Amino acid sequence: MALTKSIQPRKQRKAVYDAPLHVRRKLVASHLSEELLLRYNRRSIPVVKGDTVKVLRGDFKGHQNKVVGIDTKALRIAVEGVTVAKADGTKVAKPINPSNVIITRLDLTDAYRRGRLAEGLAADVKASMDAEAKKQLAEKEAERKATEEAARKAAEEAEAAENAAAETEDAAEDEAENENEEAAEEKEAE
Repeated sequence: MALTKSIQPRKQRKAVYDAPLHVRRKLVASHLSEELLLRYNRRSIPVVKGDTVKVLRGDFKGHQNKVVGIDTKALRIAVEGVTVAKADGTKVAKPINPSNVIITRLDLTDAYRRGRLAEGLAADVKASMDAEAKKQLAEKEAERKATEEAARKAAEEAEAAENAAAETEDAAEDEAENENEEAAEEKEAE
């Protein structure tokens, strides 16, 4: 994609730095693995959250996992498990240039992306794409249900712990009241 007609490096760099976000989004693209290249007859495609990528360069070379975030302003991606420790010990995602990764598995849940990818492909490839998309949608739905179930269980446990703490406080208050009443009765008896 040509951002400028000029062949001068300074003007090419300036075009990238000054590009609006809808154009920069297309610049966050990576090459496809050899298997995907042969299947879809495309060399590269813009990376989206959910794609599985393999890091080819840097400290995390060989790491393969899902993309968890995309920064179009900085032209970087965040990959699950690619983190660095800050001085205080907390882990933060290390941004990676998309040119340093290859896409090994595409997220085909987006119908628009699937349609753009299917242009000019054979019918059997389109059918396999649709089957893969259905499988991925089922996986996402199962994952969503599992996280909802875990959140519901955590909320129930927190509520149960809160109720137990409240019951303990009530029992302690009742005991204190009984002791006060007994002390008052003893004073009256004297």
